[in-house]
Amino acid sequence: MLIEIPNVLSKVQVAECRQLMDSAEWVDGNVTSGYQSAQVKNNMQLPEGSPVARQIGDLIQDVLGASPLFISAALPLKVFPPLFNRYESGQAFGTHVDNAIRHLRGTNFRLRSDLSATLFFSEPDEYDGGELTIEDTFGEQKVKLSAGSMVLYPSSSLHHVTPVTRGSRVSSFFWMQSMVRDDGQRTLLFQLDTAIQKLTADRGAKDLEVISLTGVYHNLLRRWADS
Repeated sequence: MLIEIPNVLSKVQVAECRQLMDSAEWVDGNVTSGYQSAQVKNNMQLPEGSPVARQIGDLIQDVLGASPLFISAALPLKVFPPLFNRYESGQAFGTHVDNAIRHLRGTNFRLRSDLSATLFFSEPDEYDGGELTIEDTFGEQKVKLSAGSMVLYPSSSLHHVTPVTRGSRVSSFFWMQSMVRDDGQRTLLFQLDTAIQKLTADRGAKDLEVISLTGVYHNLLRRWADS
């Protein structure tokens, strides 16, 4: 399941973050690569311990923690601190799958990567190429969102970033361990939650069918969730 979460950050927040990132020191993106990814990855990255990365990463996590759409789609148990990359002309990231386990260096923090996220900091007209391309059951899905918007997709998906041929593509990327590990179960819960929210808006929270479906949702979540 691919989910777009629009306007995670406002245009003002994006501009402030870009100003911080543009003045920061960037390093080779392979500092966080696994063996497979290192063979196909060509980009730049903010160091994990960078004060700028921590500051903007904290902002992203705070905003997502208040996003009903993100919570409904991801059902997050753990979120890896956001990382940041930049692609200049000629740079790309070949087809790969994300590591199943992510470890935060220098800590005991680990998570199982159920979901991957890309939050865009460059407007689509700022660069050519650079599409995040995700393979799913419907074929290849090309993603190139407005600055401040984010896409959420299964970490098990094969995906790549096409070569940038003009401009600069700046984004944040990170992973989540969901309370519900199975993507099919998460999809059903998300669809059910979305339908309940629409019914609630139409009929009100005291409607008996709304109450009944809400009970079904929570009983399924209780059956499938880890905490």
